[in-house]
Amino acid sequence: MAPIRIQRPTRPGTGGDRDRGSTAIEYLGFLPVLILIGLAGIQLGLVAYTAQQAGTGARAAARTASQDELYGAYERVGRASMTGWVAERARIGPPTGGETVTVSVTVDIPDVLLGLLGDRTVEKSATMPRD
Repeated sequence: MAPIRIQRPTRPGTGGDRDRGSTAIEYLGFLPVLILIGLAGIQLGLVAYTAQQAGTGARAAARTASQDELYGAYERVGRASMTGWVAERARIGPPTGGETVTVSVTVDIPDVLLGLLGDRTVEKSATMPRD
């Protein structure tokens, strides 16, 4: 029967440094996953913010279109109520309805995930009673 050998831990600098730097290599392997998770969080925030801004623009445009003396300014007011970069991406539909006025706003969502989501839009509409 062969004797059992017990390997004792080595001190730094005595030949046991083979694992040195392995943590850095493991971190570099995991870094793309962390970046992807971070970008997904940013993308989710952009979707929520864009939807909120589109709703604000739709309400402002519908409120303006419901007033006879301001009817023609609905698009300008709708864009003015949104943040600059959201307003640039927005399409504000013409008002529809009889006793009430409905305006729809469609906004293209910016893509930070390098095309993984494709072209996405958010659409919000608001209805206001006519004055």
